[in-house]
Amino acid sequence: MTRRLKPQPWMTHPATRAVIAALTAAGGEGCAMFVGGCVRDGLLGRQVIDIDIATTLAPEAVTRALESAAIRAIPTGIEHGTVTAATQGRTLEITTLRRDLETDGRRAVVKFTDDWAADAARRDFRMNALYADESGTVFDPTGSGVKDIDSGAVVFVGDPATRIAEDALRILRFFRFVAWYGRGAPNAKALRACEAARETVSDLSAERVAKELLKLLAADDPREAVRLMAMTGVLGEVLPQADGLKRFEALIAIETEQLFTCDPLLRLGALLHDDDGSARAAATHLRLSNADRDRLIGALGGLKVVSWMSPREVRRAIWREGAQALRDQVMLSWAASHRPAATTQWRALLPMIDSWPRPTFPITGDDVQAAGVPAGPLVGRILREVETWWIDHDFTDDRLAAIERLKAVAQGMAY
Repeated sequence: MTRRLKPQPWMTHPATRAVIAALTAAGGEGCAMFVGGCVRDGLLGRQVIDIDIATTLAPEAVTRALESAAIRAIPTGIEHGTVTAATQGRTLEITTLRRDLETDGRRAVVKFTDDWAADAARRDFRMNALYADESGTVFDPTGSGVKDIDSGAVVFVGDPATRIAEDALRILRFFRFVAWYGRGAPNAKALRACEAARETVSDLSAERVAKELLKLLAADDPREAVRLMAMTGVLGEVLPQADGLKRFEALIAIETEQLFTCDPLLRLGALLHDDDGSARAAATHLRLSNADRDRLIGALGGLKVVSWMSPREVRRAIWREGAQALRDQVMLSWAASHRPAATTQWRALLPMIDSWPRPTFPITGDDVQAAGVPAGPLVGRILREVETWWIDHDFTDDRLAAIERLKAVAQGMAY
């Protein structure tokens, strides 16, 4: 039975129709079809973000066809047959059908073709080797892509070892797809191939690995996929700083039970050891952004919180750590506590953190000098002393009282 995509906004949007019409005008009916993730997610009823189109037209012909229709053509990957169409505020990626001539695990030398089955044979998973025409009729060259979507089976196209040899990133993609789409027992042949080739992951760029890992951790429940990564030794290759799964799994259980939005970076932190050295090493290994590195350091290298913190202690912690770092520390400590009875206490800390705006210290160096203290190291010492008093007085907003304290401290330090 032929499967059809139900009409969906991404298919009927004027930008999509304009691009398909331009390609069809140049190559005839059937020269262009939707491919890969948009077809897969469309069949699953999930949100489609990226629209990919496969075509029998050569890249140069694609460019001419788009420009003839007043659509901007961007040569984003022309050597591999990819042109991006930009129109009406949207972008669609168009790739000429191709077959691999040479691969080294990271990049491929390709030859363009008009053979849809040959194009499908070089793709990673059968559920990604699906095409659909403008009307929504699905073309399944492997004969098993639609079945895999229905059953939740993540199966490589052809021989898993061959597909992985073409691009080692497919090892991580396999586990990501298990996390996002898998149901039931994982494909044993795929697992064996991933385990056998796990060391090839080290040949990939850190940026590609980090992107794939964070996508995996963004799945609703990636616990089984990460267990499989650990079992096959892939997790150790990807994240040598991983310290076990117990806290990671507990964090996801908390997110699920409490209906919290999943947080991939915090989940990454839950896999690491509790110290800033582990955070720095993981951030360097994965070449994370400075912002992500600093967040991991704050979460893992800061204060060790407890569920019975008072509102005053929470405010002090926010002043020292920052609200984001303290929130992360609460979530990780909650996950590590193994005390279900304390759930209400842990949960109560979060609104305290979110509702208290971190104040500005009301005294500056100018105030110290206005009190008669000359510029120099003494100014900093006095500021720190007054700040300690201010914190002890629960961040009083009485600036006059703070000025009086400053004067007293300055007078005391002058002798």
